[in-house]
Amino acid sequence: MRALLLLVLCAGPLAGQQASAYVPLDHWAMPYVEHLIASGVLADPTPLTRPLREADLVRVLHAVDTLTTSGAVTETVRRLLAAFTSEQGAEGSHYRVDGSLGVAAATYAKRDPLAAVDSAGPRAAGPKHGYVNGGLALQLDFGPVVAVTHPYFDTRLKYDPDWFGKKDRTVAGRTAESYVSAQWRFGEVFFGRLDRNWGPSVVQGLLLSANPYGLDHLGIALGTSRVQLQAIATQLDDRDSTGARVHRYMTQHRLWLRPADEWSFALWEGSVLSGADREFEPWYLNIMNLGLLEQLNTGTNVNSFVGLDFERRGDATLFGQLMLDDIQVDRKASADKKPISYALTAGAKGRVGSGAAWTLFYTRVSNLVYRNEDNLQVPLYHFLGTGRNFDDYDQVTFTLGLLPRSGLLVTPELTLLRQGEGDPRLPHPTVAAYPTTATIFQGVVERTLRAALSGSYTPGAHLGVKFDAGLHHVSNDAHVTGRTRTRFVGSLGITYRFGWGGALP
Repeated sequence: MRALLLLVLCAGPLAGQQASAYVPLDHWAMPYVEHLIASGVLADPTPLTRPLREADLVRVLHAVDTLTTSGAVTETVRRLLAAFTSEQGAEGSHYRVDGSLGVAAATYAKRDPLAAVDSAGPRAAGPKHGYVNGGLALQLDFGPVVAVTHPYFDTRLKYDPDWFGKKDRTVAGRTAESYVSAQWRFGEVFFGRLDRNWGPSVVQGLLLSANPYGLDHLGIALGTSRVQLQAIATQLDDRDSTGARVHRYMTQHRLWLRPADEWSFALWEGSVLSGADREFEPWYLNIMNLGLLEQLNTGTNVNSFVGLDFERRGDATLFGQLMLDDIQVDRKASADKKPISYALTAGAKGRVGSGAAWTLFYTRVSNLVYRNEDNLQVPLYHFLGTGRNFDDYDQVTFTLGLLPRSGLLVTPELTLLRQGEGDPRLPHPTVAAYPTTATIFQGVVERTLRAALSGSYTPGAHLGVKFDAGLHHVSNDAHVTGRTRTRFVGSLGITYRFGWGGALP
């Protein structure tokens, strides 16, 4: 923390650039941005990395050749620029306030409609209900330093099985983003709360995603627009299953490379530490260290992960991700027979017709990939996975994004999801149980076929509509052999947005 404060105070002399706030992953503009990137209209300023900085987004929006795009795309680009350029490039210190008021209704209380499958368990949907929400986001720009806070209320939270906060009040609230970021030409120091996704943008990251609510963390990035060293460090759940105090920490290191405009790679590792009296050892915090080597050389016990993400941009953009947790090479002793632990994604996206975009991906997470022999060394934050919230499943998804008119984005979707009975919150199996433990698809496999239509409509600067309507045909529902049901899953939300800004005295 002292190092963070020192760098914030010294950021001014380091460079004269203006810091930029981040565009939250759930910002109303992001579905349009991701659609324009998938269709090839918009260059991705930071592949394999979300969220985007406002300044980077404005830069690539200005670079769009609107003479060759449809009228709907051109107008959408214009609206996005209008939303993000009010304070961009302004000299000196300034502020921005963005507010919203909304109403919504849904047949499920979770954020993810695919989590609304089982009547019980980690994919429990929560009750159908109507909701009211609203909030104010304050952004303060002081040259190379930006500070953001975004408290809001949402009555949906009290019904969401994943929400860890107060549920015995009429109105539930949280702070979605709250951070201070010091930025200069060759680096950034960040502390606070901000949803991130490391990996292809169309799918959740394998070890870092927006899945957990409010993951406060320290972040560091060093490098250029082509090569960066990146790291985050955070504290995870601080209790064991009995409620006893046990410290848990996680650090992730990443080497992000963009050797050419078409290619992007990210090599990364993660370490999860735990112990009743354990401190966050500095050799795991050191961005220049390899956690795997430190584990071997120091003899300290951690749950280690290594991974690779890639993207190759073209007429059809290819992307993928791979994470390895535990692979047994020798098969001599009983302990060597532990099923391998891995996760992967392979997919593609591209343009079709005028302004339309398609996406197809397959993802798989094995049964034991997040679990460890030390049951406390699991990447959970308030009982939610820091990457995926589920294991022991695979999924294939096809979407087609359509922009028939300015502000109207419609996305048909087909998904097949297969879910075994594994769960990262379950205890790790004993050595004696290894022969009967599946690498993937433990127990009865639940299958969900989802056909859906979702989208966003933004007719002007202040009003926004989001909708999702789908049919889930579930076989072996709740992992009961032969039990089948078909369920409608839907949501509708209407939001009024407003804002203002100006120079600080």
